[in-house]
Amino acid sequence: MSAFAAVEVDPAVAGQLIRGERAAQEAVYRAYADAVYTLARRVLRDAGLAEEATQDTFVNVIEQAHKLKDVDALGGWIRRIAVNQCLMRLRSPWHRRQQPLVGDEPSAAARDELARTGETVAVDGIGLALDVDRALGSLPGTARLVVWMHCVEGYTHREIGKAFGRSASFSKSQLARACQAMAAWQQNPQPSPPKEAGRRHVRAATAIV
Repeated sequence: MSAFAAVEVDPAVAGQLIRGERAAQEAVYRAYADAVYTLARRVLRDAGLAEEATQDTFVNVIEQAHKLKDVDALGGWIRRIAVNQCLMRLRSPWHRRQQPLVGDEPSAAARDELARTGETVAVDGIGLALDVDRALGSLPGTARLVVWMHCVEGYTHREIGKAFGRSASFSKSQLARACQAMAAWQQNPQPSPPKEAGRRHVRAATAIV
């Protein structure tokens, strides 16, 4: 389940955010920071980039809050900003040079410290019982984001295609290839490198407001 779906913020707080009230900015940051970081960390596979994407997400949230028309749409709006921040980094020439090929095991430095669980990912109705963190780590960045958006965040293929400036067919194709790659990885998973020492905390809300 998406971490965003588990977050509840009083509509009154969202209204205060729109009006630029600092207390509301901090409250929204505290409510959504972990969800944004989780998305960025799973997709970008780098703690520093995930923290950077998280901070930039909330800078955008604060600067653009006056554009939010529906207080009940706050979570989805923040999620879209976070996805766009991830996309910006995945498209950068530096990040593309760091990407593993499908089926390659990510380096120890890129290993996600988030708890590994034996989760099931449903890809277009096909259930895959996987170590989701490691399976996602075996995919290139674009495929990772498509899988996360569709299977975890619940985006439609049309919405994913639009986010990438492509068609729904692009999303379906990426997802199908990712599903095949993860199924193949499941048959022959690579040994896990040592877990990183610990997660660095995302900067405090006061650093971005």
